[in-house]
Amino acid sequence: MSNRIKITVTILFSFGILLAEQNGVESSPNWLSILPPLVAIILALVTRETLVSLFAGVWIGVTILKANLIDGFLTTLDTYLVGSLADTSHASIILFTLGFGGMIGVISANGGMRGIVDIAVRHARTRKQGQLTTVIMGVIIFFDDYANTLLVGNMMRPLTDKLRISREKLSYLVDSTAAPVASLAVISTWSIFQMSLLNGPYEQFGVTENPYITFIRSIPYSFYCLLTLAFILINAITRREYGPMYKAERRTVLTGAVMRPGANPMTDTSKIDSEDHYSKSSHWTNSIIPIIAVVLIAMLGLFITGKRALETGMVPSIRNIIGGADSYAALMWGSYSAGMIAIILSVSKKLLTLPKAMNAWLNGARSMLLGCAVLILAWTLGKVSEDLGTAQFLVEISSNFLTPHILPAVIFVTAAAISFSTGTSWATMSILVPIVMPMAIQLLQGTPDEVVASPIFVSTFAAILSGSVLGDHCSPISDTTILSSTASGSDHIDHVRTQLPYALTVGAIALTVGYLVIGFGGNLSISIILGIILSFAAIMIFGKPIRRDMES
Repeated sequence: MSNRIKITVTILFSFGILLAEQNGVESSPNWLSILPPLVAIILALVTRETLVSLFAGVWIGVTILKANLIDGFLTTLDTYLVGSLADTSHASIILFTLGFGGMIGVISANGGMRGIVDIAVRHARTRKQGQLTTVIMGVIIFFDDYANTLLVGNMMRPLTDKLRISREKLSYLVDSTAAPVASLAVISTWSIFQMSLLNGPYEQFGVTENPYITFIRSIPYSFYCLLTLAFILINAITRREYGPMYKAERRTVLTGAVMRPGANPMTDTSKIDSEDHYSKSSHWTNSIIPIIAVVLIAMLGLFITGKRALETGMVPSIRNIIGGADSYAALMWGSYSAGMIAIILSVSKKLLTLPKAMNAWLNGARSMLLGCAVLILAWTLGKVSEDLGTAQFLVEISSNFLTPHILPAVIFVTAAAISFSTGTSWATMSILVPIVMPMAIQLLQGTPDEVVASPIFVSTFAAILSGSVLGDHCSPISDTTILSSTASGSDHIDHVRTQLPYALTVGAIALTVGYLVIGFGGNLSISIILGIILSFAAIMIFGKPIRRDMES
């Protein structure tokens, strides 16, 4: 780290602590509530030290709450960090991630991952084909973004390394198909969560339309998610890059280095890859069987936990079952059951001895530890931001200049800002839907049912979702962004730096030809077509071709 950066970091952190200790928390949220995430994000981008930056943001936030530097430090440790670990859903995600890492360790050691690569190389022999295969895999695993990220990232990494696709690009492809695909799917953990948030406002105003129908109607208005999928397809087909991604891809194509020198990958793949010599077998079934088991057992888990949660007399429809399901428990069941299947398969086929299989599982789990540590701190910062009222402050600012015509656009930007600051799209949706949708019903003229049927209302609902995903994609403290770096074995800040220009490009297009056009009465089909054309134009104008003679 240069002296200039060290001085900048010291000044920024000292200034944050000074403001925090002098001002403390007030009865209503103010501008200080955005200081902790702002400090964490700036420090992370400047220093590339994610753990230190997140801890600094948490410490400053708790110091604001306690108005005391020492008390803030101690409370950070014994209350907020412990609280993040004690949260049931957080613990489930950590255990799921560790279990999934363990399974990856076993199927790497028994030669299964090498078998997949051998098969894939026969069909994906170029960088373009490798990227398109990654996108297709991301679309297939649609039911949950966490499962999507960890499955696709870990499964495609050996292939993309061999095809000289940078880890930064792999992380981008994984991140850009996870949440957008899950949020657009008719049935997924995301879609059920989104429509469940509408129940309260609909009951409050006596809306007769089923929230599920509203969600279905909102899918074409999720401009950022739709255009992100179009953007990555155009990007992969044209083989043009710009910004930091161009440098990363050019480095990998010319030198074979999938990460920059000095990078700090979120997953220590050496712990996994070093296990390959344990088995000479490389048959693809040794990995596909456990991977399919993850998906099937997780889906079965969604059904079992959802059916248990059904109230007496409730119709056992797919929507009600998945809506009441415990997705975290289902994912945990899937990862540990698949790990057990992988071990039994390896030992029974004499690919590994039991001690070697267990050692491979442990090494795989260890490879996920850094990602888990970052997740815990990101959740902690999110809780601190919640206690400071960061989201409420941003909502209050945006609500001062709302009119029906700019409502979808303003809400899109607000959702992106909240998600960027808090690092969680689900919390952003949980905050905004109960506030914004009643506000929209009152702001737009007509009966509640007439308002709900209007394009502006539906696009406003979709804007909350799309803005949340955009903020997630841009934020270094987002859990899904962290998991994408972890699964892809990428340096986390390198992933954020390279993804940011692409996400902002699509976000700007979604805002202008999407939400602004719809707000002023524009045609939906024209908005989508214009969005795709502008995405293509952005790649062709700003992008530079990667040397094709190095791609085969």
